[in-house]
This record gives sequence, structure tokens and C-alpha cells, in this order.
Amino acid sequence: MIIEPGIGLLFWMGITFLILLFLLTKFAWKPILNMVNDRETSIVDALNQAKLAKKEMEQLKSDNEKIIREAKIERDAILKEAREIKDRIVGEAKDVAKVEGDKMIDQARQSIEAEKNSAMNEIKTQIGTLSVSIAESILKQKLDSSEAQGTLVEQYLNNETLNKN
Repeated sequence: MIIEPGIGLLFWMGITFLILLFLLTKFAWKPILNMVNDRETSIVDALNQAKLAKKEMEQLKSDNEKIIREAKIERDAILKEAREIKDRIVGEAKDVAKVEGDKMIDQARQSIEAEKNSAMNEIKTQIGTLSVSIAESILKQKLDSSEAQGTLVEQYLNNETLNKN
């Protein structure tokens, strides 16, 4: 048993559908389509903005990496220059210290040599003085008598005459 709708019912259903379709088309369809289009436009705009933001982020990341590389290169250059300056200063300080040390050693040698010469001269002077004193004492003992004095003068004259020949 199949239920068959009547022709009048179908007619009125058709008319109601057409009226509903007309009303929806007239009043509701345009706002709904406008809302859907607006939503689609906002979604597309949001996607485009997201793509732009992603590109900007990639650009910023690239720029940051470039800045970091440049900073590392500059840091390495500064460190290299600092090492060179340190090495140069240390080298100069060593050279200055060596020159000053050599000067001090030369001055010490000269001072030692001068003191040595002074001591040697003083010793020679003391030896000379002592020798003269000893000779004087010996001569006084030997020349106490006039006979010894005459003998000494003769010996001295003989030596002088022998040395001249």
C-alpha cells in the first residue's frame, strides 16, 4: 500500500515551496551569500596575512642569521686584533726588559771592574808602602854602621856600572 498524495496537496505544496523560495531569494539569500562571501574574503585575507607574516618571519630569521654571522666575524676580528696587540705589547715589554737588564748587567760589570781596579790600586799602594817600610827597617838594621853604608854604596855603584855595559 503506497500512499499517494492528492493533486490538491501537491499543488499547494508546490505553491508554498515557490513562495518560500521567492521569500528566501528576496530577503534571506542575498544576506546569506554576502555573509558567506565576506567570510570567504576574511579567510583568504587571513591566509594571505599569514603567508606575509611567514615570509616576514623567514626574512627576519635570515636577517638575524646574517647579523649573527657578521657579529661572529667582527668578534673574531676583534679577538685576533686583541691577541696581536697583546703579543706586540708582551714582545715590546720583553725587549725593553732585555735592554734594561743588559744595561743593568753592563753597569754592574763596570761598577765591579771599577771597584776591582780601585781595590787593586789600594792593595798596590799598601804593598808599596809596606815594602818601603820593610826595606827601610832592613836598611836601618844593616846600615847602622858607617862601614855597612860604604859597602852598600859601592855595591850600588857597581850594579849601575854593570847595567850600563
